[in-house]
Amino acid sequence: MFTLEPAAVLRDVTLRDGLQLTGGMLSTERKLSTIRSLLALGVESLEIGSMARPDLVPPMANTLEVLAELTPAELARCWVWVATPRHVERAAAAGARNFQYCFSATDAHNQANIGRTTEASLAAMPAAVEISQDVNGQIQLCIATSFTCPFDGQVDPSRVVEIAQDERAVGASHVVICDTLGQAVPAQVSSLITRVRLETPAREIVFHGHDTWGLGVANTLAAISAGATMVDGALGGLGGCPFAPGASGNTASEDILFATRPQWLTPDVFGSLVRVSEALLIELDEPNRSKAAQGARSPAKAFDWVM
Repeated sequence: MFTLEPAAVLRDVTLRDGLQLTGGMLSTERKLSTIRSLLALGVESLEIGSMARPDLVPPMANTLEVLAELTPAELARCWVWVATPRHVERAAAAGARNFQYCFSATDAHNQANIGRTTEASLAAMPAAVEISQDVNGQIQLCIATSFTCPFDGQVDPSRVVEIAQDERAVGASHVVICDTLGQAVPAQVSSLITRVRLETPAREIVFHGHDTWGLGVANTLAAISAGATMVDGALGGLGGCPFAPGASGNTASEDILFATRPQWLTPDVFGSLVRVSEALLIELDEPNRSKAAQGARSPAKAFDWVM
């Protein structure tokens, strides 16, 4: 099977970061069917929605309805994007127990994305942590634009480390390092992940990458080698940030899975995953950017992973 070691969990973010840039609207029922298909195939973790304002990010409008329909066992494997304590409170009331509290390393992007300074977001984090703990949940510290900002350019790695070291983020279960624009290179990813792992409080590290410059998989593998235990991807390379000019699709989940070969992934399961992805992308009228999904449709049938 050639499973990559050390292993990392894939979190598929199709229904949040995947949908938000496309403008594609999916019904609650369609989102639920996608969630249950992916979980049944063995995908270990999903990001299923966002508490962002529906007038700004319409595809997220039914996140609370989706949360309310999921079972506790399903919710245990699902994450929701939040940016304020009130977001955590509302998502928790609908059943969420895993929260990704996100803000940017730069004020310019945080103002564009969330409407406040980075300091204001960080100052509110202890209240968000407390609410998550009150429902026996867990919350991640998610640092967007960890490498480059669409408005300010290159981000000093020390700024990211400073945020991750801040005592107001101590209650976070993970630190999410985001290549929001997909402009990082593998050595850069490895360096920052290593610094965060060695210089900040002991927490699990997540890498969130985009494939804008074609290095999504390479950066993901570099992050895993440097100590990331969870990595994000979206079906077919769908998505991006609507408030980050220059952002393009996420690293494709299919490509990450084909490269890392987790124990649960067999050629048959991979083929089923590709079919789920293709059906969704056709419905959204979006191209399939996954090289592995394209490879799975190859006429070279002698390869086990070809469908």
